[in-house]
Order: sequence, then C-alpha cells, then structure tokens
Amino acid sequence: MNDSQTQPPENETAAPKAMPWADLAADQLRLLRLAPLPTDRLSGPRPLRFVQLGRLERHSREQSLLRLTLQLPNQIVHNGHNLLEVWADHQRKVVYLGSDDLQLEPQNRGLGRFLLAQAISWAQQRWSHYQVAAGTLPLKDALNDELRQRRDHFLRSQGVDVQYPDALQLKASYAEAQVGDLLGDWNQDKVQIVEVIDAAAMLQQADQNLREQDVKLRKQEENISAMKREDGTLRFTVSCLAVFVVFQAGLLIWIATH
Repeated sequence: MNDSQTQPPENETAAPKAMPWADLAADQLRLLRLAPLPTDRLSGPRPLRFVQLGRLERHSREQSLLRLTLQLPNQIVHNGHNLLEVWADHQRKVVYLGSDDLQLEPQNRGLGRFLLAQAISWAQQRWSHYQVAAGTLPLKDALNDELRQRRDHFLRSQGVDVQYPDALQLKASYAEAQVGDLLGDWNQDKVQIVEVIDAAAMLQQADQNLREQDVKLRKQEENISAMKREDGTLRFTVSCLAVFVVFQAGLLIWIATH
C-alpha cells in the first residue's frame, strides 16, 4: 500500500485469488498531471509528466471490484505494475485495499497516495460501515529509515494505522479499520486530474504558443538576414576604402620621392 509494494494478510480474511472480471480492460480513461518537483536523492529528476488513469468498476451480489491502472506515454512497464485492485466482499462486509505486488512508476510522485485515495472514496460512497482487512507490509519497503518513514507517512496520511510488533521496527502491519474512518484525499499539488475540456484548452494554448514562437523566429531570421546583407555591404565598403587608402598612400610616397 505504498509507491513500491504491498502485501495482504495471509489469513482467512485475505481476498480469494480466483476473482471474476480478470480479463476486462478499463472502460473509463482520464488524464493526470504530475507537477514538476525538485530532484529527489533516491528517485532522481522529477519533471512535468502526464499519465493516463484507467478505471474499471464491476458489481455483483457477492463482491465488487475497482481496478485502477496507470499508463505512461512512450513507456512500457512490467506486467502487473501500475495496477491497484480493490475488492469488497459483501458477505463478510470486508474491503481489501491493495494487492501483494503494487509497484508504481514513476516513483515518489504522489501516485500511490492518489490511487489509495480513489479506492477509499469509492468504498466510502457505498460501504462506509465495512471493515478494511488487516495486513502485513513487506520488508523491502523498510530497507532504510527514509523509505520506511515515507511509507509510514503515506499510509498514516490516509488514516491507516501502521504497527510494529518488534522493537527494531522491521516487521510492520496495518490494523483493521472501518472504511468510514479512512481519509480519501491526496496531495493535489503533486497529482491533478485534468478534465477533457482542460486538456483541449492546454493543447490549444500550446499550439497558439508554437505559432507565436514561429512568427517570432521568422522575424528573427529576417532580421539576421538583413543584418548579414548590411554586414556584407559594410565589408565591401571597408575593403574599397582600404584599397583607396593604400593607393593614396602609395601615390603620396611616389610624389615625395620624385
């Protein structure tokens, strides 16, 4: 349940592995804007990027599914990455957040908190009285204190209670909680949902800026060509004057010597 990986509880409350709607593709697409951020020591440069959010929602009497996917332009991610599936078991009245292998690219851009906020809001709209299943967190998210603190801050900012049964804080878990007690918000300064009309306005503005830049560039090229012509004229004039000066000097020397 963070930007790298999550693991569900290995007990009877874990979501079953064989689930319906596994082969269905997203039927709702939206555009996300990832704001430019300062270079991070671990994840490197973080420029302005745009990501496509895919959403699939299905319901039956026994269970419901929300599947969120992220697609990057001109970039292929590993199979199973950039995917979050949330299941609601209506018989047990339990919601399962995350999966056993949630890995997101690009990292450290606020996408993990955004996806979890979408999942929480989806569940709260329908089953705020359900319980969120408890689970354990993988050790790879706590390879150093900085990664562990980022993960814990990410989860706790959504209302998830992170617990450490050992004093070394190596093994971590998150406790059961009521869906209505979680927080379905995210850092909108990092991740913004771009509506279709806004995306069209951005493209139109970009096209207008390109046209204006093209006009300015053409004027600059015309000015450079005019300056080159003037420079050629000046060079010819200077050359003629130099020849004339040399001729005059030679003439004066000849008069003086004769």
